Amino acid sequence: MTDTNFDSEQNGGGLRSLTPPFRPGEVWLVGAGPGDPGLLTLHAVNALAEADIVIYDALVDKRVLALARAGAVLEYAGKRGGKPSPQQADITRRLIALAREGKRVLRLKGGDPFVFGRGGEEALALVAAGVPYRIIPGITAGLGGLASVQIPATTRGTNQAVVLATGHAAEGSDEDPDWAALARLGQPIVLYMALANLPRITAALMAGGADGATPVAVVSSATLPNARVVETTLARAVADATEAGLEAPAIVAIGAIVSLREQLRSGIAPDASQDGADE
Repeated sequence: MTDTNFDSEQNGGGLRSLTPPFRPGEVWLVGAGPGDPGLLTLHAVNALAEADIVIYDALVDKRVLALARAGAVLEYAGKRGGKPSPQQADITRRLIALAREGKRVLRLKGGDPFVFGRGGEEALALVAAGVPYRIIPGITAGLGGLASVQIPATTRGTNQAVVLATGHAAEGSDEDPDWAALARLGQPIVLYMALANLPRITAALMAGGADGATPVAVVSSATLPNARVVETTLARAVADATEAGLEAPAIVAIGAIVSLREQLRSGIAPDASQDGADE
């Protein structure tokens, strides 16, 4: 029989030994997950404990920032649609300058840095500048946020693929995904940053052949105590989300996977804290 009784000091040392060293002059692009601090990775917690400066996005929960070591500088660099925001080029220059000063620089992003998080752009800039960096993946909201309200991204009985798409075009671009082509796939679609453009997106999907009765869930503030969920249909999604007063950040799931929520929700543990209030 294996003895698993470790004292806290031994266990803490063991956990620390699993994480890589954060060296001066490095930039770590770290995913903070969809919001709930309990969904941070060990690498992310270690980075917060060692960073000299944390440059964080708008959607990073304050409880996550509270895990930064005493003396670390916290610098806001959030970008929110429709609101004055730092320019991406300025953020990247800041990361490079701080690294060249010998700082341990933590670029903290909601979700995963490489899923609609500009992490790829920043990593390419760091490579071009000769600044060493590390990627610390995080749980992306489009998967973890749905799971937190009992919507599986895939099941064998519903889908063979899932599409992750942004509902917000990149700066300086008015190009949308080919919604008609996505509608023809017949696979679930998970939309990020889509609430403001939901009228245009739902109309384009239906024009492309998607059934207006297709199940839809709009999940606001996923994994957080104030999470809210509206279950509706593609034809009713805009009206129902508006009537409920849902606000960003929100994830929109479209497809048969949404229909499984009622059955899965019926068996959820009674003490589940991130259950999502239905509207």
